[in-house]
This record gives sequence, C-alpha cells and structure tokens, in this order.
Amino acid sequence: MNRTTLSLIVGATALAAVTGFAALGAPAASGNDTPKPAARLPVEQTRLLCPQPSNSDIADTSYTSFTPVAQGTGGSGKAQLTAAAEQSADSTDTGKSGKAGKSKGKKQSDAPPLTPKQPGTPATGDGSGADTPALIGTATGRFAPGWTVQETTAVAVGSGRGLLGVNCTAPDTEFWFPGASTAASRTDYVHLTNPDDSAAVVDIELYGKDGNLKSAVGEGITVQPHSSEPVLLSTLTAAKESDLTVHVSVRSGRVGAAVQALDDKTGGDWLSASTDPAGSLVLPGIPKDATDVRLVAFAPGDSDADLKVRLASPSGEITPAGNETVHVKAGMTTAVDLGDITRGEAGSLVLTPADTPVPVVAALRVVRGKGGGQESAFIPATAPVGTRASVADNSAKDTTLALVAPGATATVKVTASAGSEGGTPVTKQYTIKGGTTQDVDVPVPSGLKGTYALTVETLSGGPVYASRTLRTTIEGLSAFTVQTLPDDRGTVAVPEARQDLSVLLKK
Repeated sequence: MNRTTLSLIVGATALAAVTGFAALGAPAASGNDTPKPAARLPVEQTRLLCPQPSNSDIADTSYTSFTPVAQGTGGSGKAQLTAAAEQSADSTDTGKSGKAGKSKGKKQSDAPPLTPKQPGTPATGDGSGADTPALIGTATGRFAPGWTVQETTAVAVGSGRGLLGVNCTAPDTEFWFPGASTAASRTDYVHLTNPDDSAAVVDIELYGKDGNLKSAVGEGITVQPHSSEPVLLSTLTAAKESDLTVHVSVRSGRVGAAVQALDDKTGGDWLSASTDPAGSLVLPGIPKDATDVRLVAFAPGDSDADLKVRLASPSGEITPAGNETVHVKAGMTTAVDLGDITRGEAGSLVLTPADTPVPVVAALRVVRGKGGGQESAFIPATAPVGTRASVADNSAKDTTLALVAPGATATVKVTASAGSEGGTPVTKQYTIKGGTTQDVDVPVPSGLKGTYALTVETLSGGPVYASRTLRTTIEGLSAFTVQTLPDDRGTVAVPEARQDLSVLLKK
C-alpha cells in the first residue's frame, strides 16, 4: 500500500474516532468523480461526567438519565454511571509540581445511582449527603446518540442553599467560565473529572477586572485516572474579585469541568462553560421575575471587543436603556449590572459586534427574590439547538422552556417523553418569530408519573437557542436552576470513504 493511500485511510479513521466513534458505512459505487454529501450516522459512544454534587451533609441529589429515540442505531448497547475516585479532600497542595493531592485509592460508593432505561424513557436515581461522588458515564450503541444526564441537588440551609442543577458534560480540553468569583461571600470550586486510563494535566488561569491573576498554584494540576478533583478558587489567588473568568486548559488527556458557585446571601448553583469564543453570542431564557441580572464577559484574544446588547422579548428586540453597548478589554473580565431587565416578560440576551467582530465568552448571573429570599443561577452563552437537544428531570408544574430565534423565524418540534414511572409521549410544534423569545406552553406526557425529558428539534428557519428553568420550594425558599440546550451531537458526518479516496488519489 503506498504512502498516500495509507495516509488517507488513517485520516478517515481518525475523523470517525474524534467526531463520536461513528462507524463508516459501506462505500457506494460511483461512476464519476463528484463527491456525494457526507452521510450522518448515529454516534456509537458517548461519555458524560457529573461533578460531585455537594459538600453539604444535608444535600439531597437526584439524577435523571435519558436517551432520545434515534434511527439507525440497532438494538444493542448499554449505558452506565460509575463513581469516580475522590482524589483529595481539598486542593491546597495543587501546583506547579503537578501533584494535586494523594488519591485515596477507593471510591466513595460502588453502587451506581441509577440504571438507565431503554431510549425514550427516563431513569431516575438518588444520592444524599457530602459523600455522593462524582460520576463517570459511558453509553454505547442505541443508548449513545443524544444521551443526557441531569444532576439536581437541593440544599436547605447554609452557604449555597437552594437548587443546584447541571447537565453532565462530555470530556474536553478547554473550558471558559465567565461569572466565577473569589469575593468574601462566595466559595467557588472548579470540579475536574478525568474519565480515562491515564492521568490528565490541567492548567487553571484566573482573569479579573485588571487582567490575569498570575499564580503558579494553578499550573500543572494532575488529575489521576478515573478520579475527580475539586479545586477551591481562593487557594489559587489571594485577590478578592467579584467577577472572574476561569480558563481551564488541558496539557495532556481530557477532563470534564464545571464551576460550583456558593454564595452566603444568594444561594448557589452550577456555572457551566460558555460556548466557544465567538463574535456573537446568545444567552437564552432569563426568568420573567428576575430581580437582578449581571452580565460577565471576557475577550480571550489581543483585541478589545465592542458589543451591542439586545434583549429578545416576546414582541421583538429591545435595547436596554443605559446599556446599549459594552466595551470588553482584551484579557480583562468585564461585568455589567442589567438590573431587572426582563420586567416581567420572557427574555434572552443577544450580543453582537458593534464594530469589527472579536471572539468573546459570556455568562449571566440571575437573581430572583429579595432580601433573605434571594436565589441565584447562571445562564452561559450557548450553541444553538441545531438538529436536536434534550433536557431531563422535568415536572408537570415547575418547568419553563424558553426558545429564542435571534435571526430568522424558525419552527421547532418539542417532544415530551414518557414519564420515568409511566405516561405516553406528546409532541407539539412551535413557530418562534425572528428576534423574539417565547416561554412556550410545555407539552406534558399523557398520564405522567414521575419526571420526563424534553427534546427540541429544529424543523425549519433560522437557528434556535433554548434553556430550561426548574423551580421548587425548599424550606419556604423559591429556588430555581437553569440549563441550556445546545445540540446533542448525536450524529456525525461520515464521508463515502471509497469515493472520496479515489477522487483524491487521481489528483
């Protein structure tokens, strides 16, 4: 076999591996040199990582696993969640040496929190207290395309009390978290989980209002195989910054990452990573009754960014008075207090270039309630729904689904799955006018028992962005959490291998 042919085959194999472990289909015969569009096939394996939910002894955590029904997956496969080893009790000894604390060598619990059910039906499980571990999840075959796991924790009292929710995330090599803090009232951790058989080496950089908070302590943190490490941000710097951007980059291996933000006054929640740096961003689904909204933005490159700030409301785009634009200095975290920007209506924040596009990342910190009844959550900038996105752990009364079409009018289909304990799926279609946000009348499974999942699919028109808000009452506190719905990447584009190779070899 000549070198060119070998290189092309290796390249095609690497493409399939990197983009989701999809199997190459049988090549089709071709009588001409015109390439056919790449086929979209279901991914064959999905990895998800769930952070340790809480360090509170009174925390009550629920897990919900769901895979939407997908075509072309066959009948085999499985999904499972296993406990990650707890690497260390704290992270005060992480640093340049690459030693992040000695692994305890055992898991906190060997019992899986749940056993996933067949695609189309959610499965639920529970954990409680500070000993609930981080989880490493693997789904294969028919369970892999679009697999999602929701981790929801209720904490009645103490710092960070309230409802904390997070979608378990896929491992990656870079994450941006605008909205973290080392202020006196905050206790923020970045949770790192390594799913692989070899150690991962991670750097954590912090950026405040004046730039990089240089520290060697966040360099070369080693996360042992199949283990999780919570890193307390205040151990990485002595600076007390109200608004920080956390950059997690992986030198070797890959990890899952999420920031747990715990506040003495406004409760706590998970801050998920912002979408990749981009010139335009959408932050969907600000609650109607938000009493305070704070935008935190960061420009990772060498150029300042000037952004137009718009609120996509039910009737169209609105320019917030006094906050028409925001200037983001390169390498410095910028925060803007938007107050009660929604004023009782559904809304999403849309950021676009005021001049030359400059890549930025952003997130919103949202507060509901007043005085001692305040509760907070985060909405990071997110990718569009794309082909399909799902979110689990919904209830009949306390779920709000926000859909925003920042450009052209779009039509989407929303499917409510069967309930975890019974019920029949229900589907509805919605048309979202361009430039608006709609809190839609969420479909509920017929005869619902337990919780259910929502799956959003784009049918036509422009891109749609979405988020789901969960509400509950904890010891008289009106608590909430928000999760975004980016494309689930349940399929991967795979070229017709034989045809593509023959075309290239003739050149």
